[in-house]
Amino acid sequence: MRLGVVILPELHVAAAQATWRRAEDLGFDHAWTYDHLAWRSLRDSTWFAAVPTLTVAALATERIRLGTLVASPNFRHPVPFARELLTLDDVSCGRLTLGFGAGGFGWDATVLGHEPWSPRERAGRFAEFVELLDLLLRQRETSYAGRWYSAHEARSAPGCVQQPRLPFAIAATGPRGMRLAARHGAAWVTTGERGRDGVLDAAAGAEVVRAQVARLEEACVAAGRDPTSLARIVLGGPQLAPGTSSRGQLDDTLGRYAEAGATDWIVHWPRAGMPYAGDLRSFERLFGAR
Repeated sequence: MRLGVVILPELHVAAAQATWRRAEDLGFDHAWTYDHLAWRSLRDSTWFAAVPTLTVAALATERIRLGTLVASPNFRHPVPFARELLTLDDVSCGRLTLGFGAGGFGWDATVLGHEPWSPRERAGRFAEFVELLDLLLRQRETSYAGRWYSAHEARSAPGCVQQPRLPFAIAATGPRGMRLAARHGAAWVTTGERGRDGVLDAAAGAEVVRAQVARLEEACVAAGRDPTSLARIVLGGPQLAPGTSSRGQLDDTLGRYAEAGATDWIVHWPRAGMPYAGDLRSFERLFGAR
């Protein structure tokens, strides 16, 4: 089981450099940040943009993979976003993974002054977003005419360091999103099951993920893809108990999710306050010992 960590984009540059470097030193396989303009209870707190945050992370580290968890179409257009991703892939020397999903109904959905999209429109926009980004990151020139997104002779020189493009990690729980993951993804991402209240322990959460993995594998087979070629990333914390209170609990959590079909488990870097409050020394002892 590969291990990853989410570091919220709230740290000023010196502290951010030290934290991302420490995540690499602890042996995490990948490290991520959230891509929002405003987020939950931290809406009025310090919050920096995801791409510059990952640029700081890339310059502070050498090995660890970096990514967004997750970006969405809520406030982005594929053409300018592709330019940012090409640049970040170059800065990181080919260590970038783009984690993205359809987005939700929070502040990001309304900050540009429009009403939140319906679930149907959100799914349609996401499908076009994925398709156009895929083209922009593979081709030197792209023209595209979709219902919601278009591009006219968009240039993408010099292209990605990672060929044919940087990898996609697609967050999805529904059939349409899973089909996109099977077609375009190097990885699939889940945080659990939408609509459930409360935090699930490892046993209950693993059963949710097991059912999702079964549907994902069906989508892969339908797309003519080997299901084992798609990584399965599970993010603990928002709905699934992170399993970080002890070494024994972490080992039990990782074992249950691995048996359910997950290949990667992600936790949150501990913060001084909620959400994701925790003791940094205990966290470092737990993960530094692995």
